[in-house]
Amino acid sequence: MSTSLRHRLTRALLPSAMAEYSSLVSDLCEIITVEDLEQLKTACKEDIPEDQSTGIVCSKDWFSYLEKNHKLAQDNLSYIEHIFEISRRPDLLTRLIQYRTTVLKISEDDEIDTKLTRIPSAKKYKDIIRQPSEDDIIKLAPPPKKA
Repeated sequence: MSTSLRHRLTRALLPSAMAEYSSLVSDLCEIITVEDLEQLKTACKEDIPEDQSTGIVCSKDWFSYLEKNHKLAQDNLSYIEHIFEISRRPDLLTRLIQYRTTVLKISEDDEIDTKLTRIPSAKKYKDIIRQPSEDDIIKLAPPPKKA
């Protein structure tokens, strides 16, 4: 993402979006266990040097490290979205997608333009967070009447 686009987007985010982002990170910190953290650290071992990885002992440390190293920001979730996908954590990925669509107001069409997220991974899980419409629900015919 270009720097000017990032600055415009960041300025456009309201203080409530900052609070929502903090809430998202806090919720994820509560969900991610020590075992989960080891798996997530392994998934991003190419981006976290071994000597720094040992200092990351809780999920809050992990998120802080990612923010300091520009891998995570309130308007850029693509890196952790990728990590959650390769770690096979659709539950965490779904929370990111929900944040992106409700707080950042980034629709599927906007994603293609802004490249804020990894589109292939997000599309696989988008149906998890939406409720099926009447057209999506399969309706069965009534059972045949006995003669």
